[in-house]
Amino acid sequence: MTTTSPARPAAPPVPARPHRPSEDVVALLVGATALSFGLMLLKDVGGVSGGLAGIAFLITYSTGWSFSIVFFLINLPFYVLAVVRMGWVFTLKTFTVVGLISVLTEAHAANITITFITPFYACAMGGMFMGLAFIVLFRHRASAGGLGIFVLFVQERFGLSAGLVQLCFDAVIVLAALLVVDAQVVLASVLGVVVLNVILAMNHRPGRYLA
Repeated sequence: MTTTSPARPAAPPVPARPHRPSEDVVALLVGATALSFGLMLLKDVGGVSGGLAGIAFLITYSTGWSFSIVFFLINLPFYVLAVVRMGWVFTLKTFTVVGLISVLTEAHAANITITFITPFYACAMGGMFMGLAFIVLFRHRASAGGLGIFVLFVQERFGLSAGLVQLCFDAVIVLAALLVVDAQVVLASVLGVVVLNVILAMNHRPGRYLA
């Protein structure tokens, strides 16, 4: 006759601990730095991304205007949605991130000279840096503005994956790039968008991260 030991009681769930303000500050700096570095890689090869950054790239390539200025300005209308749906704290964090990205994208270009990099490598690495940056920002209740605000609202309101919603918008924006960017670079940009959104879809789902 065999005896079985009684089952151990399940460990109580660890309550989520809100991020401290100092942790939020570091996260915003890290997220903005990583995201702006990814954008710098794309810009260096004439690539595009999804979201408002992709739209800013298209405007820059078509007009020659500064990417940083265009990116900052086209984000302004989306702060209304951010205030109404996500609150002032989220909006202020996002405004800060967008400002940092606008400044840091120029700072990277002023301090780094890339003599050779292929479009596919630049876009893939850019997508990776941007995907990781979005995870950091989302988990600290911030975004990089624009469509990032909208997809976070959709995830919280309807429970849809932020990565999948972002992917749908990004596909339209990247296809529109065929009007102003070489087809090979657009194909490389698609790779970058896929890398970015796969990272988001795998790591940022409703209920997965509670802090």
